[in-house]
Amino acid sequence: MPVFEGQREQPVTGNYFVSAYPPFSAWTPAQVPALHTALAQSEHSEPLGAYVHLPFCQKKCDYCYYLSYIAQPSAVVDRYVEAVIREAELYAATPGIGARRVRFAYFGGGTPSTLSSEQLRRLISGLKSALCWNGIEEVTFECAPRSVRPEFLTTMRECGVTRVSMGVQSFDNELLALNGRVHLAEDVVRAFELIRQTGFEWVNLDLMCGLLGETEEKWRESVRRVIELVPDSVTIYQTEIPHNTQLYRDMRAGTLPAPMVSWDVKCARLGEGFLRLEHEGYTVVSAYNAVKDPRKHRFLYQDYLWRGADMLGLGVAAFGYLGGVHEQNEAGLDQYEAKIEQGVLPVKRAFHLSPRDQLVREFVLQLKLGEVPAAPFRERFGVDLLGELAEPLQELAAEGWLTWSREEVRLTRAGLLRADRILPHFYDDPFRNVRKN
Repeated sequence: MPVFEGQREQPVTGNYFVSAYPPFSAWTPAQVPALHTALAQSEHSEPLGAYVHLPFCQKKCDYCYYLSYIAQPSAVVDRYVEAVIREAELYAATPGIGARRVRFAYFGGGTPSTLSSEQLRRLISGLKSALCWNGIEEVTFECAPRSVRPEFLTTMRECGVTRVSMGVQSFDNELLALNGRVHLAEDVVRAFELIRQTGFEWVNLDLMCGLLGETEEKWRESVRRVIELVPDSVTIYQTEIPHNTQLYRDMRAGTLPAPMVSWDVKCARLGEGFLRLEHEGYTVVSAYNAVKDPRKHRFLYQDYLWRGADMLGLGVAAFGYLGGVHEQNEAGLDQYEAKIEQGVLPVKRAFHLSPRDQLVREFVLQLKLGEVPAAPFRERFGVDLLGELAEPLQELAAEGWLTWSREEVRLTRAGLLRADRILPHFYDDPFRNVRKN
């Protein structure tokens, strides 16, 4: 866990982004039977969603730690699409999924927009046949600028995609090349115009602050350019240095072509970006997101999942959460597809959360939204949230990262900019100071 020193933090490597509690390293093959127990139960009141991992890319970015396969032939992608559909069918055959309606879906990667139109139609048609997809409220699809083309966007609309999220990262071509991105700023503008012309009502653009070699001037220009396009929402991530990336290997070898950016500078730039977005009428709604109209554009994938919803994790290495059980699929394409061919769920590891684990999980995830009301936790878990977490709340309040009362916990703006490095303070002892993955 990073060390706080007043208003500054030591630069760190590894993953800072908190996407699950307990950390992934606590999940084991021995707990996989808990998932099957949850799937055997037919009574589930939580909303259900789906995450679909599409692990194919033209090139792997230097900072990327997600599982991806580069420049695969069409036959490989075709086979994978069929495997994902078959996995959905295996889940649909269980009492725990059965006829439950899918409320939200997220297609991530990798680069999902590298699929062909026919592959996308086959995938979503297969998912709709396997699962109860009627009346789905939100379908997010990730795109990369250079792979956006008119006929594919039309297919996305026809397939029911409601939210398009495009990875921009920077509008500086030198920075993009330095960090292993394949697109140019001109590709972003072209792709954004095509997306708008196709009629999507919610377009999100991603930026990354603290890219290798980034300067204050380059960052401000990227924020200016993204505002100029007027997307419906903007997501800003702080660049990580995960241990399984080219960026980390270059750092260890002393061959980085440009300086790294420290965490305190990243936080400052994120804060500046938020302020400029707010000045242009956006509302900051989480530690990463600013939205033009929060009433119209509520990110359901995030809101449902962080409040305890179930989610199918479909595809190689995908993560899911069902009936209080975390699970992750096999992390190799061959192993994943072999299990599908055998007619068994391709689950590699799992973790069965106790009621206490579920409380902490939902609290730390919801704290990313900037505020957590206490009443829903009293109703859901029958405990006083503030009493359960009094010690870390007092410590972090003394540091100026948050305020708290009987009604709510609220991050200060300084705390919001460091949310993922604050959250581990709420972890129970067995999960502190452990690897995330």
